[in-house]
Amino acid sequence: MEESEVQSRQVDVCMLRPRVFVTRALPEPGPSILQKYCQVEFWSKDMPPSKSTIIQKAKVVDGFVSFLTDSFDEEVINACDHVKVISQVAVGYDNVDITAATAKNIIVTNTPEVLTETTADFAFALLLATARRVAEADRYVRAGSWKVPWAIDMMVGQDVYQQTLGIIGLGRIGRAVARRAQGFGMKILYFDVTPASDLEKELGIQAVSLDRLLRESDFITLHVPLTPKTQGMIGYQELQKMKPSACLINTSRGAVIDQNALVRALKEDIIAYAGLDVFAEEPISANHPLLFLENVTLAPHIASASTQTRSKMGVMAVENCLAVLRGKIPPNPVNADLAKKLLTSTNAKSNT
Repeated sequence: MEESEVQSRQVDVCMLRPRVFVTRALPEPGPSILQKYCQVEFWSKDMPPSKSTIIQKAKVVDGFVSFLTDSFDEEVINACDHVKVISQVAVGYDNVDITAATAKNIIVTNTPEVLTETTADFAFALLLATARRVAEADRYVRAGSWKVPWAIDMMVGQDVYQQTLGIIGLGRIGRAVARRAQGFGMKILYFDVTPASDLEKELGIQAVSLDRLLRESDFITLHVPLTPKTQGMIGYQELQKMKPSACLINTSRGAVIDQNALVRALKEDIIAYAGLDVFAEEPISANHPLLFLENVTLAPHIASASTQTRSKMGVMAVENCLAVLRGKIPPNPVNADLAKKLLTSTNAKSNT
């Protein structure tokens, strides 16, 4: 076979490989796996691609590996000429218009379970840090404010052991937090639209109304998805029901809390502390009032940020993407009915 013919065939094979656009850098081994089977373009800049860039890519690619920073609204979805899959590197997918994607026969996937324990670790770490004023104490020492060797009232915080924890949203992460709270001998209350009566004895938890949870909990941690029903679910009225000594922790989505109401509640000592990993707008602006309050601990959306977990998330997203592009039902479809309808029929045809 002539060298030119070999090169021609190699080009032909390459052209047959599906095209995938990855909207941010992925940790290995995800990228290497994807590149074995697809023509892959990685967005290499620190800031996420603009909406116009995603629309431009949507006209030519077969799939996306995407992140929470990417907007896949109806306008973007309608620009998807050949896209078969949007593979999200996250559990949440509120940045994707699922209705529009389903109407366009685009399968959306996510990465559940793999980050459950890591996120629960961080939620509890934030709870402990907030209760014991760790970040505030660090700033105090670094600023040179520590003048007295020891004082009985210096940086006093809240006990965690045997206190009452309120969990709003008892999904995978909420349950993992409950297991950690057991080790601290905490009384655990939870509120969820779907009570988990089968787990109450195992986790030592009690289902209560949201009103009771707010009134009785020393610590409240949020683990709900962002939906029209949960957006702003913790507002000033809810904050007023909480104990003045209470701590509010959020590692779910920033918009679940009315941030203006939270600022007011922290300033007025309606509640004692807050620990936040997520915000309504990210990154939070440099002049946001939350940044100037001592009784709040802030983190830059890093609850799942362990080396092992972020790598596993990337691999899971790649596997979801490849499955759809190969005509197979992915491990983690969001619009599962569409995946079953499209890919079951595809497999049936291929077997005839």
